[in-house]
Amino acid sequence: MFTGITEHVGKIESLERRADGGVLRVSLAGAREIAAEMKLGDSISVNGCCLTVAEFDAQAFSADLSGETLRRTSFGEKKAGDVVNLERPLAATARLGGHFVQGHVDGIGRVAKLVPEGNNWWLSVSVPEELRRYVAEKGSIAIDGVSLTVARWHGGVADFAIIPFTYQHTNIRAMASSNAVNLECDILAKYVESLLAARTL
Repeated sequence: MFTGITEHVGKIESLERRADGGVLRVSLAGAREIAAEMKLGDSISVNGCCLTVAEFDAQAFSADLSGETLRRTSFGEKKAGDVVNLERPLAATARLGGHFVQGHVDGIGRVAKLVPEGNNWWLSVSVPEELRRYVAEKGSIAIDGVSLTVARWHGGVADFAIIPFTYQHTNIRAMASSNAVNLECDILAKYVESLLAARTL
């Protein structure tokens, strides 16, 4: 379980892709706290996708990617040099600063635009048709693992007001039009849908 509060922005060192999966290696440069506490088998959120640490050293870690992960997430389009958001799992004693994020990516969205407004920015993301029923104005959604609030919801596009801190401390600053982003919808919306569907059986 994660919160959607990015701890560090890492960089993809390599990404090997095969038909049935792949291997991702991410630099830990500048992330001394994460590197110092990392263990084999740890879970870590990379752009909102919960992965398992398969190998690591002081400079980087590697994680295996299944074919499902490559199909369901933006890792199918990523390349070496791309920046990614990193977050360790929520500790039981920690404050929940964002919202409940499982690290289970629901699908891929596309950046429609990222434009400045004073000291802030507006980020617009196009949501695929099959996920739109989970999106609500003023509701929560994770974009590349970043917990954001939907400020405006129109025509399948979600608009987010991005403050300077979020812009500077996440990969949002590197986003461009048509970039693929990982989407995880609010778990509460999915459970409500499941419960209502069960009542109609």
